Amino acid sequence: MAQEIWGVAHIKSSFNNTIITVTDLTGAETLAKSSGGMVTKAARDESSPYTAMQMARQVADMLKDKGVQGVHIKVRAPGGNKHRSPGPGAQAAIRAFARAGIRIGRIEDVTPVPHDGTRPEGGRRV
Repeated sequence: MAQEIWGVAHIKSSFNNTIITVTDLTGAETLAKSSGGMVTKAARDESSPYTAMQMARQVADMLKDKGVQGVHIKVRAPGGNKHRSPGPGAQAAIRAFARAGIRIGRIEDVTPVPHDGTRPEGGRRV
């Protein structure tokens, strides 16, 4: 029986854009990547769930060509002193991977959390 090939899908989802990068398990080699600007022309649509689904479908096709059967998913939000919740594209991308026939292993949140970092932008009342 042939051994299954797995990858790690890094989904960085902010409120302005979504970026999907799939690497091997070590993270050393990039197997496929896509961003909102590669799919849509309008800047306002880069972070939309529909664009994220199109991106995930493109990446899934690239992975199937390379023989990857499944991915572990790492979701990253802006983090730091910004929002700690991922943008609208993260959930849609995960769902699109599953619909495209890619097996999903672990789903992990890798949003950077500050240990009392810098002061947030905006005034005192924002």
